Amino acid sequence: MNDGIGNVNADAAPWLARRSRTAFWIAWVALSAVRLALAATIAPFGDEAWYWQESRALDWAYSDLPPATAWLIRAGETIAGHGVLGMRLPFLVLGALVPLMVVRVARRTFGERAGWRAGLAALGMPLLATLGIFALPDVPLTLASALALDACERAAHTRRLRDWSALGCALAFAWLCHYRAAMLLVAGLVFLCATPRGRSLWRAPGLWLALALSCVGLVPILVFNLAHDWSAVRFQLLERNPWRFQPDALVQPVEQALVCTPLFYLLLLWAAWRSVRRARCGRPWDLFAVCAVTPIVLYFVLGCFADDTRFRVHWPLQGYLPLLVALPALAEDALGQRAHLAIRSAYAMLALGTVVAFAYLATAVVPGGAMALARVKAFPEHFVGWPDAALETRALLDTPAFADDVLVADNFMLAAELDFALDGRRKVYSLDHPLNTKHGRAPQLAAWRRDEAALHALAGAPVLLVAEPTTRRERERAAWMQGLCARIDVRAEAAKLDLYGGRKRYRWYSGTVPRETSGDENRAECTAATGW
Repeated sequence: MNDGIGNVNADAAPWLARRSRTAFWIAWVALSAVRLALAATIAPFGDEAWYWQESRALDWAYSDLPPATAWLIRAGETIAGHGVLGMRLPFLVLGALVPLMVVRVARRTFGERAGWRAGLAALGMPLLATLGIFALPDVPLTLASALALDACERAAHTRRLRDWSALGCALAFAWLCHYRAAMLLVAGLVFLCATPRGRSLWRAPGLWLALALSCVGLVPILVFNLAHDWSAVRFQLLERNPWRFQPDALVQPVEQALVCTPLFYLLLLWAAWRSVRRARCGRPWDLFAVCAVTPIVLYFVLGCFADDTRFRVHWPLQGYLPLLVALPALAEDALGQRAHLAIRSAYAMLALGTVVAFAYLATAVVPGGAMALARVKAFPEHFVGWPDAALETRALLDTPAFADDVLVADNFMLAAELDFALDGRRKVYSLDHPLNTKHGRAPQLAAWRRDEAALHALAGAPVLLVAEPTTRRERERAAWMQGLCARIDVRAEAAKLDLYGGRKRYRWYSGTVPRETSGDENRAECTAATGW
């Protein structure tokens, strides 16, 4: 029996543990099959296609991310060939390992039955259930967080050098995945400063070994930023964040309740409160409480002042991992029939939420599914439309009239999607779209010589311009399309495509790279300004 755990880690009857184990493996295999089917069929959206482009130009790091995502995509396509499944294969594997890590920590800490139940909770959580379907940096980052939690729990108890080394390697891996790895270090610092057991670890040589090993993951980031005037750090810390209070961001708990399902979110908060209450008992509650509460609270506070225009509901995920580990043990210790009824209701809603999440993703591949959602705000715009645009682009390039044209897209996402569809066989340039700056991709496009400045070096060359007016807000579209004529000498519209009741629109124009920018974006005869 572990110190500070009380009576909650005493195993129930062996047959109950076996039943929980069987249920976990059935759910794990079933969800893995569903993830595999979706990963093999859902078209990659803009960010994924961009990361694929990075995988074709391996570097120390990139203007938006450390290198791990690009390296994993490159490894997947090396194994399975070019395509959505090859690109996503490593992420499917890493995503499937996260629940296993939750089981590992919970079994060691609270016993067999609690371990498998923790794994079931992880499988049922929509954010984790869908993890790995897409080639995104949060997949390896979440696994790195789980590995760090496992290694830290062991190292703080055993103080063995091999456990400290495992912690250092997990933190180094996290740095290779995303700049949000910094939150793991912040949580660790809070544990080392705010808890008696943590303060005693400052004298452990293994702690300094772990910190030294973690710095290895910073090397690629430092090399890239030193060579590129700290463009990636500036984007992450300054350019993407307004750093002023945003009242709209106070809705974050509601967002979390929706993606975690409301009752289960309340259950997680209850587990966090109970873990904090037990932290004075020492192991493992002190570590779990700090590693849960620190990210959840800090991401909420940062979210009130930082970037509120991008998808952010996954930010606190690393804080939910220790709560998933502790939840079954805490639920076992809950008193009263009503408490257990509430817990069972939360798990039932959790399972329903995961089914809804998978059903939503399936609408992007089921015929007529996206069209059915086109009438509501749940339209899956990031996963549909561009395969049709890629087919039309390929058909135009196969004609003699456009066979030798320079291919240009009006934003980096569309350029990346077309590049993915063409398997990198044709260089795709991007105009200087506001999206390029918003997502931190403009410096990388400049480094690759795929931006508008590089395009102007081809003055006089024939161009096939692909524009996507619906990437801009409706009130901004007219000005953007009119402005295309100041960037490209547009001659004629070559094709047009309206999809899903106009929710996705694409236009193709023939033209030439101007000898110099005319600045005459307001001319009335601009072909791109009409008919879009």
